[in-house]
Amino acid sequence: MASTRTSAAATPAGRTLRKSRPRYGERLIEGTLFAAALVSIVTTIGIIVAVAVPTVEFFRQISLREFFTGTRWTPLFADPSYGVLPLVGATIVVTVIAMIFAIPLGVGAAIYLSEYAGDRTRRVLKPALEVLAGVPTVVYGFFALKGITPFLREIWPVGDGPAIFNALVAGFVMGIMIIPTVASLSEDAMSAVPRSLRDGAYALGSSKMLVATRVVVPAAISGIIAAIVLGVSRAIGETMIVTIAGGGQANLSWNPLEGMLTMTAFIAQAGSGDVPTGSIDYKTIFAVASLLFVMTFALNLFSIRLVRKYREVYE
Repeated sequence: MASTRTSAAATPAGRTLRKSRPRYGERLIEGTLFAAALVSIVTTIGIIVAVAVPTVEFFRQISLREFFTGTRWTPLFADPSYGVLPLVGATIVVTVIAMIFAIPLGVGAAIYLSEYAGDRTRRVLKPALEVLAGVPTVVYGFFALKGITPFLREIWPVGDGPAIFNALVAGFVMGIMIIPTVASLSEDAMSAVPRSLRDGAYALGSSKMLVATRVVVPAAISGIIAAIVLGVSRAIGETMIVTIAGGGQANLSWNPLEGMLTMTAFIAQAGSGDVPTGSIDYKTIFAVASLLFVMTFALNLFSIRLVRKYREVYE
């Protein structure tokens, strides 16, 4: 009798030791989320396999040395050459030009929206800035070709100016396209910085500029780095702008006033042509795509290490 009372007293009122009914709704949600994650992984694996198989077949016919050290890229010519350096060089030139414009303007816009703009101004400017991210890239390409290039050729002070198709204008317009990405993500990172850090700096007599550049930006540096790396990845993978405004001839040059052929532009150019399926010319598309994938993957790994190194955690 005593043991029964002890057991009853130990059990909280209103509770039972019987097994509760299964929650099928939670299991359904859990299964759906797992399926979504699995689809993304399977899709990535499928992309890797689809690109890797023709790439291996390509390198059975073309040596790695010729591909990575050759300075002529003419796979569709009568006398073919498969040196990918002109495509890699053009991709780097256009990306660097784009980030020269996108990083200072994007981070500067983020600092203004986070530290200087009022709530009403921020509600207007940030959506207006993000509208640029929704403009189709083909529109940017024709804007570069028909708007920026003729204007730049008219005002160029020395010589004939840039060619009709050139890397400078392609990179500049690409930078304009990337500004909303860098600005929006950087502003989100700055807004997440605790208000107490700002108040402490103001209490010490710091100006708004000092607070923004010496307190907020260092505290949000991991998010800013992530935004910049995302912008670089988008610049490397951009296709339509460089296809329309950058030129269609492989040119190993560091002069941005000349026309160049980037890796993505070649993929678009060769993929839309009359290249026989299964030929060595067709497999060059996958070889270049594999190199592009490896470059962006290495860039993302590097950015992850940077973000983890400079990440600030606040309670």
